[in-house]
Amino acid sequence: MTQKLSSKPPSHPLRQWLGHQILKAVGWRLEGDRPNARRYVLIAAPHSTNWDLFFMLALAWAAGIELSWMGKHTLFRGPLGFVSRKLGGVPIRRHKRENIVTQMVENFSQHPDLTLTIAPEGTRSYAAHWRSGFYQIALAAQVPIVMGYLDYSNRRGGFGPELVPTGTVEEDMQEIRNFYADKVACFPERIGEIRLKEEVYPA
Repeated sequence: MTQKLSSKPPSHPLRQWLGHQILKAVGWRLEGDRPNARRYVLIAAPHSTNWDLFFMLALAWAAGIELSWMGKHTLFRGPLGFVSRKLGGVPIRRHKRENIVTQMVENFSQHPDLTLTIAPEGTRSYAAHWRSGFYQIALAAQVPIVMGYLDYSNRRGGFGPELVPTGTVEEDMQEIRNFYADKVACFPERIGEIRLKEEVYPA
């Protein structure tokens, strides 16, 4: 089901201004309302090129959103760690027994304004299905999923509805499929079906 939650304050005004200027310069436009949820998992899709990160960052800055992303814990040591955190990095410990879902749930419990950005395809090349990490994290952390998107056919992007995962995977994923049905990637031939592996090969 979708819902709206209490909003959080926007990011720095200078960064928001810069985001608008970047979009104007490249001929893109921001669509949709800024998400109201204070913390959420943000889908970044469709993903087929390194340019996706550039456009998603510009859209987020223009909307007043501070994005966070997952990175190996070694990126957060010394001066590089300071830069990584400033750019929204969240360290993950691959050598620990707890899995990434558990680590991200812990981060959500500690940070009330966390926007965790995940590209479910997990690659710029063709992927037969989406990885389910974004869904599992949102479900376990009890936070909504916000549908961020890029549409190269119309040079637009933005932030769609907030989906509160119910645990009924096929029904929730159908809402996501419906939303992304008309969003066109930079390289459409690299985009597979929007379906989780758990839907294709149920346990």
